[in-house]
Amino acid sequence: MDPRQQIIDWLRQDSERMQALCAARRLGLHDWCLGAGFVRNLVWDRLHGFTTSTPLNDIDVIHFDPRHYDAERDQMLESRLLEWLPQPWSVKNQARMHLRSNRAPYRNSEDAISYWTEIETAVGARLQADDSIQLVAPFGLQALFNHTITFNPKSNNLAAFEQRVAEKRWLEHWPKLKQG
Repeated sequence: MDPRQQIIDWLRQDSERMQALCAARRLGLHDWCLGAGFVRNLVWDRLHGFTTSTPLNDIDVIHFDPRHYDAERDQMLESRLLEWLPQPWSVKNQARMHLRSNRAPYRNSEDAISYWTEIETAVGARLQADDSIQLVAPFGLQALFNHTITFNPKSNNLAAFEQRVAEKRWLEHWPKLKQG
């Protein structure tokens, strides 16, 4: 099966992830997606035959809106999401996140996630107004199905990659994974 369609099918079969997508869509954000572990962990869980989803530390909502730059707005959006769906949320406007890494401004959300530390983490999903699911994947989706966790050289921070692999213990939790 096509990796894109497989991920969309898995998202639709996961009621908690669908609730999160619906809640995030209610915010009416521009150029948004739920990313990081939201998609990555789902794929790795399914590839490992897990019958229950690995709990997420938080649900990463990224969006791109240069008109509303301030972190306080993201905190307000997190509070709203928490009212609608009691989950740990992390909302980050990518229009300001380039400052953390001393980079040129990002063009959009897809450009922003193309700098994330791992190739497999740089995948997001959004629920469109017509209930279709769109995936955002600047590096494609194949790496997610290769049983790898791969350093993204564009992030330019190998030490952060190695620290994340060690701290998050991905290779232990998903034993078929290999560090790429």
